[in-house]
Amino acid sequence: MQSREENILSCTEEVRVRFNETDPLGIVWHGHYIVYFEDGREAFGREHGLTYLDIQKAGYVTPIIKSTCEHFLPLKYGETFRIVTTFVNSASAKLIYRYELFNWENKLVCSGETVQVFLDSENNLCLYNPDFFQNWKDKMGLS
Repeated sequence: MQSREENILSCTEEVRVRFNETDPLGIVWHGHYIVYFEDGREAFGREHGLTYLDIQKAGYVTPIIKSTCEHFLPLKYGETFRIVTTFVNSASAKLIYRYELFNWENKLVCSGETVQVFLDSENNLCLYNPDFFQNWKDKMGLS
């Protein structure tokens, strides 16, 4: 979903908590929330045409340099929840995503953010938007 007036791109993905993601108390182990963020990025990429395969095909990788995660409520085995992933537009050569996870009662469970940078095929940090990324931003109305 995109709001052209605000230039906001977001994606919503529904996920079910798997047994192997829970601790002995039956709640999701805190480390899995970062994996859920990745699920959100993957869904965003598929929906908006910016997958890791697209990035790799253009000759770049995008390592995460920062991640934050705040927990408000637990998720439990078998629960279904929504990941809302929002692209944060920046003039810098970065991919910034914000995440909100909502339980089946539509209560905020967790929120967070990741920041990724572009490295070229020789692992050099890109200080400017790579052409393919700038073209994507232009196409999406984010320039």
